Amino acid sequence: MKTIRVLAVLEASTITGPAKNLLQFASVAREERFAPAIDVSIVTFRRSGDSDLLADTCRDLQIPLHIISERGRFDRTVIDSLARLAQTLAPDVIQTHAVKAHFLFRKAGLNRSYPWVAFHHGYTWQNMAVRMYNQLDRWSLRAADQVVTVSVPFREELIRQGVPPERIRIVHNAIDPRYGLTARSSAPELRARLGIHNGEPVILSVGRMSPEKDHLGLLDAFHRIHTAGIIHPRLVIVGEGPERPRIEHRIRALGLASKVILAGHVSSAEQYYGIASVTVLSSRSEGSPNALLESMAASVPIVATSVGGVPEIVTHRESALLAAPGDPDELAGAISELLTNPALAASLAQRARLLVEMRHSPDSRTRALCALYEEALRPG
Repeated sequence: MKTIRVLAVLEASTITGPAKNLLQFASVAREERFAPAIDVSIVTFRRSGDSDLLADTCRDLQIPLHIISERGRFDRTVIDSLARLAQTLAPDVIQTHAVKAHFLFRKAGLNRSYPWVAFHHGYTWQNMAVRMYNQLDRWSLRAADQVVTVSVPFREELIRQGVPPERIRIVHNAIDPRYGLTARSSAPELRARLGIHNGEPVILSVGRMSPEKDHLGLLDAFHRIHTAGIIHPRLVIVGEGPERPRIEHRIRALGLASKVILAGHVSSAEQYYGIASVTVLSSRSEGSPNALLESMAASVPIVATSVGGVPEIVTHRESALLAAPGDPDELAGAISELLTNPALAASLAQRARLLVEMRHSPDSRTRALCALYEEALRPG
């Protein structure tokens, strides 16, 4: 069977969650052990001052990257540029990632010329421009041949938007089972750099600083843990985003400046799992969170809110502790339980690690997507 040529349209300059999964898939799917083989090229949009991280990573992985320059968020010239690039590359299938790419693809009329697989990663609402694109997604996704999403709640949301149920596929994200295996070896150096004493418990949160991640609720829970006075951990937050000023204000208001470390954006959070006693996902909305899978692979016990696709991946008191979203008391109780019950923490981490190997490997995800592309190319 011939190799299927896929053009992936992605708005990213750094390695976001969707970019991470796309790069992983592009690297694995071209291997000869998969049938059909998939040859992925990526197109993204770039403005002056954007990061070079995605471009550098694609070069290192030998994944073709095409960059369309844009003057701003509403630069209409990118529509014609995208149409011309598709005509030049002539892919077998075009896939799009997130609301802007969906809209530009349909606005360019490419859905009339190419099989279209749209990847839905959920919505954020941090500014008016993003809210507008989210509303346009109702128009965009109804025309897709296949829509890939990452959880049952997201599928139900798409159906409410008018996407035909038979066109929607749920494919969870994946993680290399080797992720984090060597992180513990660099833990002493990282602890020293962050000013964290050996033996001092560390609560780790990895994720973009945006409202749906509810870092403010996590800080409230963390304050409750310290107020109780039984344990005195440090909190390390890895990530960057528009909520940072509010997070910094809450840290000062709660008197936690000496206990919370904002590590900012990092190209990979892998080494941070080596110092973590527990990882926490405090989100109010999630799909198939990469931070959850990373913690599972790195064998770090998990506290997560029971939202989105999280309960589809881990089970309460079997492979993680799950708490209700927006409840700092329950979140604090779950974190405290893992920090004071090492036997339970080790048991949950071990079971979560096994789940990664059985259900969430890159090979499993690649096979599912290869079958989907074959289906997209079938006549009728």
